[in-house]
Amino acid sequence: MESYWMGLAVGIAVGVIIVAVVKLRAVKSMSMAEKADYLSKRRARTLPALVVIYLSQQVTFYSAVDPAGHEGARAVKIGAWMVLSAVLLAALTTKGFWFQPKEVRDMIDDENTRANRLDAIRYGYIAAMLMALAIYFLTQVEEQTAMEMLTESAYRNDLSFRPSSLGILR
Repeated sequence: MESYWMGLAVGIAVGVIIVAVVKLRAVKSMSMAEKADYLSKRRARTLPALVVIYLSQQVTFYSAVDPAGHEGARAVKIGAWMVLSAVLLAALTTKGFWFQPKEVRDMIDDENTRANRLDAIRYGYIAAMLMALAIYFLTQVEEQTAMEMLTESAYRNDLSFRPSSLGILR
């Protein structure tokens, strides 16, 4: 449990450092329109990088050599996935740039951005529903041997079926 709190403290410290760096790097001499344009271009570069990080985190999570692994490491992986998922979802469904002034956020959230966001949410929802349906139907299939299928078919058709009659069992 001690490692859990240590990992949590490190994660919070990294988040605070990232926020501090972003705030300190902010160029104060830009006008609101220039800042909105700069941040809009930065978002276009940042979100694909976040997608790569998110997918690579999925790969490392599911390709672990030992699935049992260390319990603390598994909890940290799941916690990191949950936090990154929540942050990405919040960034996609809101205007983003939570630490910028409201005027700048309103300028960034223009008509094209809103239309693109709605399209992304719509297509993401459709993809999630299709995947959920596929997973549901794929988990309904049970693996059976030929003998089990023949026996089940014979019982269903009320036939007197004996495996020895096929010459399979002697």
